Amino acid sequence: MILSIQRKQISPDITVLEMTGRIIMGNNSRDVELALAEVLREQARKVIVDLQGVTMIDSTGVGILVVCHGRIAKEGGQLRIAGATGFVEEALKMTSVHKLVPLFPTVAEAVIGF
Repeated sequence: MILSIQRKQISPDITVLEMTGRIIMGNNSRDVELALAEVLREQARKVIVDLQGVTMIDSTGVGILVVCHGRIAKEGGQLRIAGATGFVEEALKMTSVHKLVPLFPTVAEAVIGF
């Protein structure tokens, strides 16, 4: 399944990257990195990655999310992850990503207090 990334804005300054498909080694992981790089170029500092539609993530995908977290934090921003369930949520917790990047059940909950 090809990874699809849709960009949405929540007023006034929150960017949501809604992903559907699989975040795995290859073009899919590169697409995530490129989408986050574009958001940073536009100086977005509050970013939510919505993984509700993601069915698979491998170690490369997890690594890309950690790298993106680091890049956003370096620019004074914050990355939050919403909607991770099943295998995706387990992978993020097994690799302790949830200790670096806050996980939220929904985008609406991730927005609170941002």
